[in-house]
Amino acid sequence: MSAAAIRHVFQVVDSFDADAFVRLLAEDATLVFANAEPAVGREAIAAGLREFFATIGGLRHRIVRTWQVGDDNIAETEVTYRRLDGKDVSVPAVSIWRVRGTDGLITDYRIFVDLAPVYAA
Repeated sequence: MSAAAIRHVFQVVDSFDADAFVRLLAEDATLVFANAEPAVGREAIAAGLREFFATIGGLRHRIVRTWQVGDDNIAETEVTYRRLDGKDVSVPAVSIWRVRGTDGLITDYRIFVDLAPVYAA
């Protein structure tokens, strides 16, 4: 996956469009977000994203550094979340995803982030 393709993944995430994001995924993809239980399949992942998106006002990623090792992509980012009270909170995050070589769809996506500052009083 090229640097441009990695940027595209984050542009789709930042669009706040769960349906657009799951189109990047294989039908049987797995998503693990922070310490949540894994979501398996496009429908479950889209539902989980919609539920999460309802708790924030928006988000944007700034890519700090990326690595590609075979079919695995690793991105260190700074994610700025817009809280529902209108305040912005930035936290570091790492996303790791595997792309299926035959069609370029993501089969496994893992996000490592501490969301406590996003929901702090």
